[in-house]
Amino acid sequence: MRNPEELNVALGTGAGVTALVYYAEPSPSKAALILGHGAGAGQRSPFLVSFARALSARGLDVVTFNFPYTEQHRKVPDRRPVLEACYDAVIARIREHVASARDALFIGGKSMGGRIATHAAAADATLPVAGLVLLGYPLHPPGKPTERRDGHLADVRKPMLIVQGSRDTFGTPSEFQPLMDTLVPTPTLHVVETGDHSFKVSRGGKPAQDAVYDDVQRTIVEWIGEVRRGASGTPPRRD
Repeated sequence: MRNPEELNVALGTGAGVTALVYYAEPSPSKAALILGHGAGAGQRSPFLVSFARALSARGLDVVTFNFPYTEQHRKVPDRRPVLEACYDAVIARIREHVASARDALFIGGKSMGGRIATHAAAADATLPVAGLVLLGYPLHPPGKPTERRDGHLADVRKPMLIVQGSRDTFGTPSEFQPLMDTLVPTPTLHVVETGDHSFKVSRGGKPAQDAVYDDVQRTIVEWIGEVRRGASGTPPRRD
């Protein structure tokens, strides 16, 4: 497996951030997926690296990147407007550099990275993205279920895949369920049984964990395929 390509993404503030492009194997791909990292770990976290490599092995061009605070080795995340501006800059740079991103671009990320992707999509209806992949969406802070982070989701109006662990303290699948029918199009909710915020399961050891990650990665690729077929007017496969 080849190493990812490193790109610099210029920001309006002057200093840029680093993005990594994991090209599909085999290449070329017809779709690209940008994944932003969570609040506590950058793009080289084991979770994000393993997902990027696994998804590229399944035929997607996958892009990860650092938000400014991570690039600058700070621990506290930037304010949301800074994070959104960074995500917008990454989208523009990747559409310019990666051919598949001009065919079908999906955005999303782990926890905070996915939330910022939704804000970027909600803020600009013309944003050239086909859909969003949200891995452990932080619906609310742990222990604070009334502090919801879903008020903007109705403005996204793009297909969304939400992958959520059944014991995620940032929002359980049951907390998402009433939200599903209020959004257009209705998101796809994939539940990781006994999974936590990072889809770690409570029993079964490494074989069970590997199987869970493999299932999530397969689900992402199949969902992207269905969205692309729907956009082209081709009926989705029903295996």
